[in-house]
Amino acid sequence: MEWFEAIILGLVQGLTEFLPVSSSGHLAIGKELLGVEPTGDLIFEVTVHTATVLATIVVFRKEIWKLLCGLFKFKYNDETDYIAKICVSMIPVFVVGMFFKDQVEEAFNSMLVVGICLLVTALLLAFSDWMSGRVSAAVKESRNGISFWQAFVVGIGQACAVLPGLSRSGTTISTGLISGVKRENMAQFSFLMVLVPILGQAFLDVVGGDTLESTIGLLPLALGFVSAFLSGLFACRVMIALVRKAQLKWFGLYCALVGLAVLIFLV
Repeated sequence: MEWFEAIILGLVQGLTEFLPVSSSGHLAIGKELLGVEPTGDLIFEVTVHTATVLATIVVFRKEIWKLLCGLFKFKYNDETDYIAKICVSMIPVFVVGMFFKDQVEEAFNSMLVVGICLLVTALLLAFSDWMSGRVSAAVKESRNGISFWQAFVVGIGQACAVLPGLSRSGTTISTGLISGVKRENMAQFSFLMVLVPILGQAFLDVVGGDTLESTIGLLPLALGFVSAFLSGLFACRVMIALVRKAQLKWFGLYCALVGLAVLIFLV
């Protein structure tokens, strides 16, 4: 991977991470269009995802600080309740990371998987848009706007979204809306629930030596990280408000068009 390719792909990651359009799918498409050879690992993907996670921490620093302060009061309050639900949401993706890592890495080299998953994302976004108002009115709102079973359902969505083309934010927001969580509550939960899994994977890659062993090289990784972080800061501030208010079906239409284009021209 050349240095300018890393910068371009970092920009793609940062600008698409906070929209329900699949940043991993766009990364795979970007690599295909740039002619970047597959490396056999996900070090670059984890690196740029870590950058956007750090951008999320910067943007949500007040909310995160409030949660940590509440946690260290050592009593069951709104903050510990919220953190406990985030922990529940991480169980499915932990299982996938432990037992299906090799299969996920193989999927990132298949444009067929990317195209199909983008079409699935489109259908899921459109369906959740149609269902959200109907379900949320019938489901009693829980503490912090989300229950433990809803957090687990959203976690299953996040676990499925490790596949390229299946949007993580789109899948988690959609599964939350379908299970009855209100959109204003789901947007923040969706962005905070990914912090620990991504940072944990990045830590394991560094400690395990996978980062140094990667054929990509440290310079492209560093440039991709900086590019994704800076563009992620911009996108996170602008796009979160958009996701909270905009109808998801329009993002679904975009995913459908891109998915069809991938299946027609890149498979």
